[in-house]
Formats: sequence, C-alpha cells, structure tokens
Amino acid sequence: MLEIFICEDDEEQRKRLTKYVSDYIMIENLDMKVVISTAHSKDIINHLQQNDTTGLYFLDVDLQEEKSGIALGAEIRQYDTQGAIVFITTHPELTYLTFTYKVEAMDYITKDQFTDIQKRVIDCIDTAYHRYMQNKHNHRKLFQTKMGDKVISIEYNDILFFETSSQLHKIILHAHNRQVEFYGKLKALPEMDNRFYRCHNSYVVNKDNIAEIDITKREIRMVNGQICYASSRFLKGLKDIVPK
Repeated sequence: MLEIFICEDDEEQRKRLTKYVSDYIMIENLDMKVVISTAHSKDIINHLQQNDTTGLYFLDVDLQEEKSGIALGAEIRQYDTQGAIVFITTHPELTYLTFTYKVEAMDYITKDQFTDIQKRVIDCIDTAYHRYMQNKHNHRKLFQTKMGDKVISIEYNDILFFETSSQLHKIILHAHNRQVEFYGKLKALPEMDNRFYRCHNSYVVNKDNIAEIDITKREIRMVNGQICYASSRFLKGLKDIVPK
C-alpha cells in the first residue's frame, strides 16, 4: 500500500486537501491510504522512524514551527528515499530552497486563485501511484545465504531447484548460471515461497522454471535442460502445473 502523509498547519486547508485525496482514492479504488494528516512535522517523522514506508507527502512549505516544510522534506528523505514529495505554498519564490536542501520534489503547488489545486493533487496521486505499482511489479525477490564471510544473493526467478548435498546438513542450489552450497534444511524451503515444491526427499523444484516432466522416468527437465527428480509420492502434485 502507498501511504499518504499531509502536513499543513492551516486546519481548513488541511481538511480540504485531505478530502481531495481521500475522495479520489475511494472513487478510483486505489491501494493507497491517508495515514497521517497533521499540522506537526514530528508526527510524520515519528511514524517513519517506526515503520518501513514508501509514501506520498503533501507538505506545506511555511509551517508555523521552527522547521520549514522543505526542511521536513529533507528529513523525510533520510527514511524514505523512494517517496514522492509535493510542496504546497503561498510562496512560490521559495522553490530555490529545494535545491539548497537537495530535496527532489515531484511538484510545487501554489495556493492561489489561478491554480486548480484539486486537479494538481490528483495528477500527483496518479503519477505516484503509477510509479509505486511499477516498482512493486518489478520488485526482485532475493534468496540470500552465507558462504564463508560473504552473503550470496540470487533472484528467486533464477533458481531452478535445490538438492541435498553429500555433505551433512548442506544443500546445493542450482541456478541458471551457478551452483551454491549452503547449510540448511530442505523441508524449510517450500515455506519460503509458493513456487518452491518438494518433489522428492532430496529435491525441491522451482515450479516456474519447469520445462517438462517425464512421468515414466520421474524426471523434471528445467528450462535450461538440467534434470532433477521426483518421487512417486510427490509426482502427482506436479501434474497440473506444467502444460500437458
């Protein structure tokens, strides 16, 4: 979920802005939520310190406190490097401060009669949501394990299968272009991701990388031509996950 934060010290303007955002989220049925709407910057920072957040932030530049909205934006960047920040202000001449504080802003909306604030806010929501969903779709899930003093990371998509090693308590991971041996328990692997399937007492296969199954030989051919094996006990669980 993309979380939305509003920091505006004028109560009437804060309520109006919150309504613009909440109404649009409801109408479009977006996976977003106004988490905090406040007059105090500390409320947002306290939340970020306690939560791993990707957010969209609407910040009043001229907050009635020691910290300006742009300084708040710079502090937000320490906790949320991917978030989208939108500044709203009656002082467009202060835009240069975003460069002083090195805050990359999505937009800078002025509170004047010539600006359609609601439309600009909706445009920002659409842009931030599109980027969020794109990043979510492209997120790479990594399998990580220690090898000596190193931490090895392999994308789940690259994993073909696991097999027990001849060395006690060790497992061999077969990926597209490498093999990695590590300490672990084979039975724990299917619990890590639903694409991992226990096909044999000695094998766990990545279902997404199966090319074909020879039921007679109980062989599983992977997309790169490698072979792992299935036992009669587990074979029936594979019959419906690959093309006939």
